[in-house]
Amino acid sequence: MKNISELTDFYYKVLYPDLQHLEQQRKELKKKITQAALGLTFVLLLIVGFLLSYNMPVEIFVFVGFGYISIGGFLYRYMTKEYTFDFKQKIIEPLIHAIDEQLSYSAQAYVPRHVFEHSDLFTSRIDRFRGNDYIQGKIDGIPIEFSDLHVEKKERTQKRQEYWHTIFKGLFIASEFNKKFHGKTVVLPDRAQNTFGDIFGHWLQSNNLHRDALVKMDSPEFEKEFVVYSTDQIEARYILSHSLMQRILNFKHKSKHPLYVSFIANRIYLAIYYDKDLFEPSVFRSLLEYKIAMEYIQTLHLAVGIIEELKLNKKLWSKQ
Repeated sequence: MKNISELTDFYYKVLYPDLQHLEQQRKELKKKITQAALGLTFVLLLIVGFLLSYNMPVEIFVFVGFGYISIGGFLYRYMTKEYTFDFKQKIIEPLIHAIDEQLSYSAQAYVPRHVFEHSDLFTSRIDRFRGNDYIQGKIDGIPIEFSDLHVEKKERTQKRQEYWHTIFKGLFIASEFNKKFHGKTVVLPDRAQNTFGDIFGHWLQSNNLHRDALVKMDSPEFEKEFVVYSTDQIEARYILSHSLMQRILNFKHKSKHPLYVSFIANRIYLAIYYDKDLFEPSVFRSLLEYKIAMEYIQTLHLAVGIIEELKLNKKLWSKQ
């Protein structure tokens, strides 16, 4: 697998002609979207002015506001559809193949729901499951699949109004080994101790009815960022060696996004929480910006590094 430097060179040297063409397309599209937004806003102001003159109730203004947002979202998706398709075909797909030739890419597919549920990283009821940008294949002989996912459940307010609550949104990765874990180990962001302090936070962690037994790790830095649950305390400590805990910490510090990891049967799952689709190009930021170009690749490299650490952990596999 190519390193970050090699992929950067590939992005700016091999893909540069397509990047220039897409950058021009982006600038023209940005102009059209800005004009459409101004026109839609002008119509909104006319409607609001009309409603104010007739002293309409607040509910009507809320309805108009939701309509404005919905129409704006629809227009944006419609206007960027062709640009997004070209970006994925001309930039993302070649970039994925540059990472490793054994990887295949499908813009519309995503990791199946049963794979996500088997990870046991999220215990909430699932009412809507969507995704895109599916990559599947092998990296250094390790089978791997990943995609963007958006997982939600339907909630109701006290007034019986329905809304969608996001369970997970981001990059979900599943990898398979030819060795099996005896137990189930789950690593989650430590929100309890960070929110409520060490004593009460630890009590909340220990009494989590949705999880297995709490595992105390011997790394204070790791304990500050993550909480570990497992059906096998000894195996959990074998899996989470000092080097692997350090890799996970490095991942957390570099990506600055919540990270979830689980080890179940012969599979390893990673979920990196994002508030955006990694593969969707931004119309309002240049494609030539290094940060935008490499964010996904850096995330993937950090995640694969965790999997490679497990592959090379002879201490772990010798106990199988």
